[in-house]
Amino acid sequence: MKRLIVGITGASAGIYGVRLLEVLTEHEDIEVHLTISASGARALSEELQIQVDLNNFELESLIGVSSPRVIYHHESDIAAPIASGSFRTEGMIVVPCSMGSIAAIANGISRNLIQRAADVCIKEKRPLVMVPRETPLSPIHLENMLKLSRLGVCILPAMPGFYHFPKNVDDLLNFIITKILDQFNIDTKLIQRWKE
Repeated sequence: MKRLIVGITGASAGIYGVRLLEVLTEHEDIEVHLTISASGARALSEELQIQVDLNNFELESLIGVSSPRVIYHHESDIAAPIASGSFRTEGMIVVPCSMGSIAAIANGISRNLIQRAADVCIKEKRPLVMVPRETPLSPIHLENMLKLSRLGVCILPAMPGFYHFPKNVDDLLNFIITKILDQFNIDTKLIQRWKE
């Protein structure tokens, strides 16, 4: 079974994280290790009216269903398996990824489990996909993302394409989810690919 880490931080567009979890729970061969920052929980509440209790987390409160293949870790749990390089995973997705998280990870600062797990992926040379959702971008943002990119991190901004003729918001979400999961060779059949 493949293991993927998913971190949801306090950037706008938590809906991408929610949709990613919905898609991943449909794959019976994928185990998801999920962690959500306090700012991420607040953003989910503000934008989607989803109330997430980080201390008594239930997946159903986030995506409407439960799954034994989604294992939740509190952001303060530095003893969680995903905080160690000896715990093998396929890699990690931070979606959405705040600029604060990007700055911390780019500079090796591990103040919570999301940042520590990302640090582990970098040191172990495992795929790390960060999905920022911010505009405009300052020179500081750009320098931090360039630093991460040079380390092999995939910076995948939440910028949907339009060549697949999206009809609704779900089509735009599915475009980005497809791009994210392509980094792990997970095909979802969510969109019509260019000339396929």
